[in-house]
Amino acid sequence: MEKLKAFLKRKNIEISAKRYFIDALGAMAQGLFASLLIGTIISTLGTQLGIEVLVTVGNYAKAAVGPAMAVAIGYALQASPLVLFSLAAVGAAANELGGAGGPLAVLVVTVFAAEFGKAVSKETKIDIIVTPFVTIFVGIGLSMWWAPAIGAAASAVGNAIMWATELQPFFMGIIVSVIVGIALTLPISSAAICAALGLTGLAGGAALAGCCAQMVGFAVLSFRENKWGGLFAQGIGTSMLQMGNIVKNPRIWLPVILTSAITGPVATCLFHLEMNGAAVSSGMGTCGLVGQIGVYTGWVADIAAGTKQAITAMDWIGLLLVCFVLPGVLSWLFGLFFRKIGWIKENDLKLDL
Repeated sequence: MEKLKAFLKRKNIEISAKRYFIDALGAMAQGLFASLLIGTIISTLGTQLGIEVLVTVGNYAKAAVGPAMAVAIGYALQASPLVLFSLAAVGAAANELGGAGGPLAVLVVTVFAAEFGKAVSKETKIDIIVTPFVTIFVGIGLSMWWAPAIGAAASAVGNAIMWATELQPFFMGIIVSVIVGIALTLPISSAAICAALGLTGLAGGAALAGCCAQMVGFAVLSFRENKWGGLFAQGIGTSMLQMGNIVKNPRIWLPVILTSAITGPVATCLFHLEMNGAAVSSGMGTCGLVGQIGVYTGWVADIAAGTKQAITAMDWIGLLLVCFVLPGVLSWLFGLFFRKIGWIKENDLKLDL
């Protein structure tokens, strides 16, 4: 056992929840952003402006999503160059064979392929053959074996959530909004979770509402401590900046969580806000306005498919209220109450910016 531990340490193979479910998941989301998400935005822009070259560029970017995710995960696992480059083939296979649940299949398969590749890396004199062979053989072999089942399971869970949200938009609006919003602020990737589950439609709208409640909520809630720098850092950056303060005083999380419990059903029941763009956008909130761009690209896609007549004024009003106005106003009001009863004290939300 001691020899095994020493070997794993020498090979930088760290079997831990942090590395696999925080580092790898967060990196996978970045791979999604750098391929599927930006590709969707570029191709939609090209379609709207009638610029064919942008459509072509966007389609190529979207096609690279599997390799992009796998390489990003390998980077997070600190894989050596040969392992890292070999993971492109693994990601392509896992994403294709995983179907609608491809992102989750890529995550699971890539972790195994990368660690096996790291284990044999630089152990032989023909490393340039052995390392990519082991990485690709293990990765594509597991993709053929596991990816269809993993993809089907992820898709089934996502479909169940979306079906339940359609059936019970009020209660599921609360549940989805609160849970995905919390995931956004935790050091895990809500975007990757939404992508892995293929969370779109009404459930995607609830997820977006929860994420916006966390980001805009904390930005407004902490304005007296962090001013404009904090407003932009959290409002279009990430609410994860508050995690250190949440650990010190978990009560500071209550205003934005309560806000998400309100904006979720407002999105699902009142405005019927749907995320029919890329599923990854459902977990992005207001980060770079990617969530809102995702909703817009969904509207455009629906119009092109003939399932939506036009983008209405009510669509825009709902998007602005759910994503910006209500999160800011409600979090501020809840914050005033919690400050008054002493649950939130001066500088509890202060960031080192």
